Amino acid sequence: MLEWRVIGKDAEAKRFLADYPEAFVAIGDNRLRLDLMATLERIGFRLPTIAHPMSWVSPSARVGPGSVLVAGSVVNADATLGRGCIVNTGATVDHDCSIGDGAHISPGAHVGGNAVIGARTWIGIGAVIRHGVKIGTDVVIGAGAAVVADLPDHVQAMGVPARVS
Repeated sequence: MLEWRVIGKDAEAKRFLADYPEAFVAIGDNRLRLDLMATLERIGFRLPTIAHPMSWVSPSARVGPGSVLVAGSVVNADATLGRGCIVNTGATVDHDCSIGDGAHISPGAHVGGNAVIGARTWIGIGAVIRHGVKIGTDVVIGAGAAVVADLPDHVQAMGVPARVS
């Protein structure tokens, strides 16, 4: 079991800046993660990108600060991930994709080439996003869904093919 020593509260973050100039936000809630990242940056912290040694990122991909690439994740050529993104275990983001700030690509999900995923969108476990599909902001895609057509902002979609619920 991992054990992390708590050295202070969020409100005390500024006092740690001199000793710990980088901070990483490990919170699953997409909006809260981005809000806390913004607060830490205003204080002066740098936000690192964390990539597990067993993840793979193309040299031509761009990954925003505060993002995490978990073991077995793949980010292919010319893909762009915004700030604070999560590409989880075994998930893939194919070529030329654009993934918005704070998006979460869950374990085993696959995003086809040239897809666009909006900010704070959650792609569920094992979901598949067809190449070229555009998904709006604050969208939730259900586990195992197959998204084959564009989706607007602020919806939930699930099923095969995925339908707005």
